[in-house]
Amino acid sequence: MRKTVSMIIAALMVFSLAACSGGKAPAEQAIKTAEDALNSVKAEAVKYVPDQVKAVEDALNGAKDSLAKKDYTAATAAATSVAAKAKELVPAAAAKKAELTKSWDDLSVGLPNMIEAIKSRVEILSKSKKLPANLDKATFEGAQSGLAEISKVWDDSNAAFKEGKLVDALAKATAVKEKAAEIMSALGMQIPQAAQAQK
Repeated sequence: MRKTVSMIIAALMVFSLAACSGGKAPAEQAIKTAEDALNSVKAEAVKYVPDQVKAVEDALNGAKDSLAKKDYTAATAAATSVAAKAKELVPAAAAKKAELTKSWDDLSVGLPNMIEAIKSRVEILSKSKKLPANLDKATFEGAQSGLAEISKVWDDSNAAFKEGKLVDALAKATAVKEKAAEIMSALGMQIPQAAQAQK
């Protein structure tokens, strides 16, 4: 993918020189090539750096506006810039993906343990004839429904991860972590230090 974008940028340099004479055709070709450069990386980049993708799309629209105003030199220069920015999306997306993957890995290790600990505590309390003095019935029932909720969301989070929806998976997992910490606190349980640090 990087090689393709580099070839596109090299081609745009040629168009840029040709456009110095004010030609419409070189400007149109430069814009088409810039679009190709963006499209070649957009699908992956939009998952991880959507704001940067939008900025490149805005720059491309600016190039098209210049073309419509018959400012062919400006259109070609803008298109050349778009291709360069499109190339930058590749490492930016890769870095963001690595960051999100690490966060997911950290959560996917600790969360199942938290959920299991809550499950075990709820089962013990369910079998007990009397709740602890610091836990009323309403709070306990809230913890039970909360456990069912986080179990479902955690399943959804894992499903999203398997589908390659890393941002969505991480958002769901983070919500599970926060809710699990609330339930543990309500049940008088010790919240894992990692969960406290990320809260």
